[in-house]
Amino acid sequence: MSTTRTVKIDSTSNGHSTGIASSKAYINGQPYDIQEGETILSFLRRYHGQDFVPTLCDAPNLDPFGSCRVCSVDVGMKGNGQVKTVASCHTPITEGMDIYPHSPNVQRLRKNIIELVLTDHPLDCLTCEVNGNCELQTVAAQVGIRDVRYPEGENHLDKKKDFSHPYMTSDLSKCINCYRCVRACDEVQGEMVLSMAGRGFDSHIIKGLDQSFFDSECVSCGACSQACPTSAISDIFQSKAIMATETTRTVCTYCGVGCNLDVSTNGDDIISIQAPYDAEVNHGHTCLKGRYAFKFYNHEERLRSPMIKRNGEFEEVSWDEVYDFIAEKLITYKKKYGADYIAGISSSRCTNEENYLMQKFIRAVIGTNNIDGCARVCHSPTALGMQRTFGTGAATNSVKDMEVTDCMMVIGANPTDAHPVTGARIKQQVMKGTTLIVIDPRRTELARYAQHHLQLRPGTNVAVLNMMLYYIVKEGLVDKQFVESRTEGYNDFVQELLNLDIDKMEEVSGVQREDVRAAAIAYAAAPNAMSFHGLGVTEHTQGTFTVMQIAELAMITGNIGRPGVGVNPLRGQNNVQGSADMGVQPHQGAGYLDITKSEIKSKYEDFYGVSLPSHVGYKIPEMFDAALEGKLKAIWIIGEDVVQTDPNTQKVIKALESTDLVIVQEIFMTETGKYADVILPASSFLEKSGTFTNGERRVQRVNAVVEPLEGTKPDGQIIVDIMNRMGYEQPDYTPDGMLEEISQIVPFFAGIKWDELGVNGKQWPVAPGGKDTQILHQEEFKIGKGQFQYHEFRETKEIEDHQKEFPYILTTNRELEHYNCGTMTRRTGNVDILTEDALMIHPEDASRHFIYDGDMVCLESPRGKVDIKARITDEVNPGVFSTTFHFPEIMVNNITSDVHDTEAMCPEYKVVSVRIRKSKGKYKA
Repeated sequence: MSTTRTVKIDSTSNGHSTGIASSKAYINGQPYDIQEGETILSFLRRYHGQDFVPTLCDAPNLDPFGSCRVCSVDVGMKGNGQVKTVASCHTPITEGMDIYPHSPNVQRLRKNIIELVLTDHPLDCLTCEVNGNCELQTVAAQVGIRDVRYPEGENHLDKKKDFSHPYMTSDLSKCINCYRCVRACDEVQGEMVLSMAGRGFDSHIIKGLDQSFFDSECVSCGACSQACPTSAISDIFQSKAIMATETTRTVCTYCGVGCNLDVSTNGDDIISIQAPYDAEVNHGHTCLKGRYAFKFYNHEERLRSPMIKRNGEFEEVSWDEVYDFIAEKLITYKKKYGADYIAGISSSRCTNEENYLMQKFIRAVIGTNNIDGCARVCHSPTALGMQRTFGTGAATNSVKDMEVTDCMMVIGANPTDAHPVTGARIKQQVMKGTTLIVIDPRRTELARYAQHHLQLRPGTNVAVLNMMLYYIVKEGLVDKQFVESRTEGYNDFVQELLNLDIDKMEEVSGVQREDVRAAAIAYAAAPNAMSFHGLGVTEHTQGTFTVMQIAELAMITGNIGRPGVGVNPLRGQNNVQGSADMGVQPHQGAGYLDITKSEIKSKYEDFYGVSLPSHVGYKIPEMFDAALEGKLKAIWIIGEDVVQTDPNTQKVIKALESTDLVIVQEIFMTETGKYADVILPASSFLEKSGTFTNGERRVQRVNAVVEPLEGTKPDGQIIVDIMNRMGYEQPDYTPDGMLEEISQIVPFFAGIKWDELGVNGKQWPVAPGGKDTQILHQEEFKIGKGQFQYHEFRETKEIEDHQKEFPYILTTNRELEHYNCGTMTRRTGNVDILTEDALMIHPEDASRHFIYDGDMVCLESPRGKVDIKARITDEVNPGVFSTTFHFPEIMVNNITSDVHDTEAMCPEYKVVSVRIRKSKGKYKA
């Protein structure tokens, strides 16, 4: 059998390659136009459908491989009688080819291949979990298998079942050696956990060093399970079984990637989740949170009734009673103290429509601008810094642009853990040769792949980026044409920059100047360079200035306004971008319009039909300060566990205790909920419809999968109910109705309509006619000229005030298995994979304090102390510790500081002065 060279095609297009039809090939003698880059298989599918030619080793998100040969076809050249048999999946189509997809020779070959496969495959179809949805079963029927001519052999993998993992399972007696799982692990996730061992009849799949799923380095993404054509690799949910009666497309609720999910249900029971191959965001991939961490939706601990605290105890009440209670209290406080004694915190877990309603309720019904959201504690410096520099506080490009870039800079982000699908895509591109610069105090997974890792001291981003900018200027790598035509303030900026004390910056950052210089040259000399940044940039006292520097790096090198470049924040929660877009901030209303300007105030007043305040309201930290000063009587908190996740926990608790009325709207009882006076049980993302906006400005439909859990209501309907109860007429919550209202007041939503979003959504700004925008600032910036503003490095007050007594630096991070405070993931199988927070300590520091791996240590800051298990690792430098705050048993934020970004008031989670000693607790193995 002939083989040919493998060509790379766009496997996500289901055979629809791009190109200009300029020549012909033939199918059974009939001429058809061919397209550049097509294989024979994609050519055949384009004209005759996905199932025209049977395959077993082919998958939509994998490169052509050619191991099964079931896709073989007979091929000749027009006018030449010679015919040969080739694998259609990786053979390029050429002009004049005459293809016979189902010749007698091909049909005999396919049948023979499948018969041989079946001699080594258990024929237990009726009891197999994928019966009715097994590709081997389908292909066997398609090629006409009715019996097997060859004698049945002893299945050599019969005892290789693995049920060790909380999610992943394998029964390798069902394996057909198609390599799809291996390729999915390599080509999609980039983890290289699965491989083929043995030779000939002994060839078999192994995990890691021939380990179980649980003991291997598997990250539980499920790509292998989805790729497997049989049940050789599966999961505990039997996600390829046909038990479901309906499948609903929706969007993941975890991080800002915005993965599309196909959720299979049977009535109101969620059976399993798969990743759709046609999703532009995730291309048939998702992480373990999106695919497997969904069982929280009907967990026994879900809140199922409104509650009011009386005499220190929560009492279940009806919705009517709780609405009357809230309305009476809020009306009373407003009359007695004024509207500014009431505040609201909305949630990036909620839909755009719900966030819009919450800010409208606070502004139009309560009459205050005291509205903020969890974007305050993560990406508020991104919005402010990019607005100051570009005029728009959102990603300039799409994630797919990494496929055409030459250099990527990842700063203050660990996307393989925090944004796993994007992280996997970055890793894939780097393995294919794209240059990677990582600026991070930790040796993250991506840092191990990077050509340049600048492992700086936490809190010195400004110092290192000023050094990069300095070397770009000194090396003559400035894009002068772009700078002169598209920006202003450059001359003053450079004058300050060239006075930079390189010796001092090198000393404070701990990064050698030559390493910075090499990274600067790599970024500036690349034809196209793009950056990704995360909370390691924003959660600092100079977070806003760092974002401005990243934007200035793009401008000074001309990396703006075309594919493969730009500044791209990795948004923390699923709808951080959307909540800010909808006006969940105290200084800007829906659409980022300045509420202090008289013409904007009038615009909102005309639209809402009421008088509105024009002074800036409280940011979240200011809400807590006001409460402690007796200036806040009521606070309504939706979907944010401020006690566990906001810094300086004891201060937050005191603020809540000082507030007369604390309303918490949640799906579970949280640490914050314990301090509430009223609990409102909300519905999860699986029980409501609306839209989320991901980190690349993509507005996507969230579709209700099941009915709201009994006793709960969607967040949007709760807000609508209380608006009406307080005398403001607002129609019942519907996603299409709310989008219609939003499109009339948010300029960049003007062309967004529920029925026109399709399965992949649209990237704002969307014009009234419906055309969306993949790349911003192509001709000019939102503010006209991009702004250069020099900012010098300044040490954080946390270090200045406490370094002598607390000589170590604690920085916080996130682990793959959990999300922030883990409200949902701790109620899924994820908690069986990662069971606790741990403190990363460098071996030198551990030795100095006689600490061994697994010891309990006491970590103390000026605010308090926590006991936590030690994990000895070289992922951090000496003098630096790192941990998470996923688990309430530890409450790490008892020791984080009250220092904030000077401009946006984002907390400085990334620099905490601490000291360490062995805990008085016992050793934990």
